Amino acid sequence: MLTRLLRRHLRPYTGLLVGVLVLQFVQTMAALYLPTLNADVIDKGVATGDTGYIWRTGGLMLVVSVLEGAATIAATWCAARAAMGMGRDLRAAVFERVGDFSEREVSGFGSGSLITRNTNDVQQVQTFVMMSCTMLVTAPMMAVGGIVMALRRAPSLSWLIAVSVPVLLLAVVLVVSRMVPLFRSYQDRLDTINRVLREQLTGIRVVRAFVREDAERERFRAANQGITDVGERVGQLFVLLFPLVMLLLDLTIVGVVWFGGHQVGNGSTEVGTLIAFMAYLMQILIGIVMASFMTIMIPRAAVCAERISEVLATEPTLTTRPDAVTTFPTPGSVELDKVCFAYPGAQENVLTDLSLSVAPGTTTAVVGSTGSGKSTVMSLIARLIDATSGRVVVGGVDVRDADPEALWSQLGYVPQQSFLFAGTVATNLRLGRQDATDEELWEALRVAQAADFVADMDGALQATIAQGGTNVSGGQRQRLSIARALVRRPAVLLFDDSFSALDVATDARLRRALGPATPGITKIVVAQRVSTVVNADQILVLDAGRLVGVGTHAELLATSETYREIVTSQLGTEATA
Repeated sequence: MLTRLLRRHLRPYTGLLVGVLVLQFVQTMAALYLPTLNADVIDKGVATGDTGYIWRTGGLMLVVSVLEGAATIAATWCAARAAMGMGRDLRAAVFERVGDFSEREVSGFGSGSLITRNTNDVQQVQTFVMMSCTMLVTAPMMAVGGIVMALRRAPSLSWLIAVSVPVLLLAVVLVVSRMVPLFRSYQDRLDTINRVLREQLTGIRVVRAFVREDAERERFRAANQGITDVGERVGQLFVLLFPLVMLLLDLTIVGVVWFGGHQVGNGSTEVGTLIAFMAYLMQILIGIVMASFMTIMIPRAAVCAERISEVLATEPTLTTRPDAVTTFPTPGSVELDKVCFAYPGAQENVLTDLSLSVAPGTTTAVVGSTGSGKSTVMSLIARLIDATSGRVVVGGVDVRDADPEALWSQLGYVPQQSFLFAGTVATNLRLGRQDATDEELWEALRVAQAADFVADMDGALQATIAQGGTNVSGGQRQRLSIARALVRRPAVLLFDDSFSALDVATDARLRRALGPATPGITKIVVAQRVSTVVNADQILVLDAGRLVGVGTHAELLATSETYREIVTSQLGTEATA
């Protein structure tokens, strides 16, 4: 999975990667040449007292060192450009794919996990690419080149390499093989701690209202301890690896000094040759150490790549046809034809055989008890989810045949939970329409009964809005969301229980202003409050996902027992008399 991901997303940076290979080869060859030059200085210059040779060879060593440093710097620059560019592209690809997800895919992964995959997981893969270009590429060159050069300088000591290298590789493989499952567990636990922290920050008011601080601290402590335990086990293996490598390295050096010293003593090996062999042996083992360090990174990068690939490989259920329709013959009309909907894995439908028709320019209210499917109807019309069976038609076009962008341009949607983005009042309202003038924004605010409190804010339209709108009240946040939808001037306005945070007087003023301000615009309103829907052109009554009543307020009082129960529960028996 890691290889496929890198092959796909590093393709645009092939030139930089080729540059890395060439420059690392130059750097490695220069590093391998230096011990030979040093040996010649000792054997041919120092031993014979040839000062001129020492200066000439020393100067050449200086030139080679400068070349090595320049190649290293250039290779690191190329590696950084390739790794950072790939990370940017990968984050953009994940973000774009998640942007196409429906509510089903988002809930399947979990928002906390998606955030982790697009931040920490991408960072791990990016770091792996950077380290691979600077270490993993160099390590085999250094090890193989060191072996060749060492055998050329002192073949009689080659058996030390034949013993130490396989033992070192075996030790690395045994340690790293135990790290792979731990890294997978670590990333899963990182998801958990992000989810817990996100829930606690988002629901801080609920936590405090129900005095659950201690319970939430314990929940976070458990998640935190879980990731700590896994991290400690990884750290223990990591700590074990390097002392083990250094022990084998030191034993090998001792062996070289011991056996090589005897050969120098009997004249079969020169001092410079022994020093060069030790330098090459060090380069060989350092190359293996570098490779072992990369093998520690590979398992975690592989797990992260698998998690990223899961997101990229998930096809959104809300697909777009190549010949998607972009024009709507009857703007403002909405129709549901025998629609059924069930969530994945659910045993029962949320909606069953739901059929309804909304004429352009009319106001339709949807009422029903909690869990009757009201919000699901709105999500189907907005194509945030697709019907399990049946057809949803907006503007005369089946929503599955319509281009999503064109469909959403027909709709102004105010969700059940109002959400504002970090920025200003103006930037939030212009999400509805980027070219809206200030006067149009103020008009929408007046209709939404939000003009007064916005005018009182420091900066008015330029007043700061915190992330999620946490610096305004629930009712103000709801009115700003309504104003945002009004700025759009769509063919259909969808209000999903969007008046729940308003007091009765504000609700009444908003509804009185809404009609004259939106002539010809279809309005579909989900509401719990009967006073909000009494003047609708038609009221749809849902019960357990089925349509059990259609008509005006007066007609439903006469024909629908379910509607009468709703009215009686809110207004008393006098209202149904």
